[in-house]
Amino acid sequence: MPFFSARSGNMGHKKLRRVGLSQELCDRLSRYQIATCQDFLSLSPLELMKMTGLSYGGVQELLRTISRACAPQMQTAYEIKTRRSADFSPAFLSTTLSALDETLHGGVACGSLTEITGPPGCGKTQFCIMMSVLATLPVNMGGLEGAVVYIDTESAFTAKRLVEMAESRFPRYFNTEEKLLLTSSKVHLYRELTCDEVLQRIESLEEEIISKGVKLVIIDSIASVVRKEFDMQLQGNIKERNKFLAKEASLLKYLAEEFSIPVILTNQITTHLSGALPSQTDLVSPADDLSLSEGTSGSSCVVAALGNTWSHSVNTRLILRYLDSDRRQVLACL
Repeated sequence: MPFFSARSGNMGHKKLRRVGLSQELCDRLSRYQIATCQDFLSLSPLELMKMTGLSYGGVQELLRTISRACAPQMQTAYEIKTRRSADFSPAFLSTTLSALDETLHGGVACGSLTEITGPPGCGKTQFCIMMSVLATLPVNMGGLEGAVVYIDTESAFTAKRLVEMAESRFPRYFNTEEKLLLTSSKVHLYRELTCDEVLQRIESLEEEIISKGVKLVIIDSIASVVRKEFDMQLQGNIKERNKFLAKEASLLKYLAEEFSIPVILTNQITTHLSGALPSQTDLVSPADDLSLSEGTSGSSCVVAALGNTWSHSVNTRLILRYLDSDRRQVLACL
């Protein structure tokens, strides 16, 4: 009977090589596509005996070791508070927008998922590019002094815009070609155009975060590939889409929490028709309606895409919307 259960939580995504297994054993298991704690704990002892060549007792010992890695011991609220007080890593990445940082109690939170949603052209990608620049800055300038993984599903990212923003916002710091090149080299861009490609990239991020010192992960946009591949008119697609979104969110939450880094995701919007059947539109929650519906008629409202499953997965939602042709407003849902 498999040992993995919901109790193991997001920690199940931890790579086996990070829980003390020998390189030889990890290599042997990888031949069977067993790379994470969840993969290992989902198998029966008999299956593991065949794959590892170990005795029943040896497999049981491995199961205990990996189970402990996936189910940390209970901690009191006081212990968590004390540990966080002693941790000198930043708790937030400042947006440099004073009013927004004040609302967010410091900026975009490390260790959680932050979603940016709004209509096309309102500045979601520009916000992500700016946050990429900020994450590479030294800590004494409010940055995280690290690298960035930027997953671009809409081919919207441009290195030219990154350099322009860096020079415009921080002219005194980016006063040499060398500093601009260094910042540009810290932003690792991946263009993934399908759901499978995005998921595979996320699954491979753990080692990249460690090896490259990644301090920020961005996916722009989370909705683009999902809405292209899952036709909501087809029976069964809602279930499959929600399953994909739940897995994606679980992996991203694990990475955010395990490495105490912010994860920023952009989302699209959709029009929700009053009385529409679930198969005719993205599933939405009443909370979504309140977020974006100002100025809409009683028969329809503009809401964040991807529905309830995704809405309950993000920790913070930032909504960008137009005030006029020159001004934008940011609303925060904490």
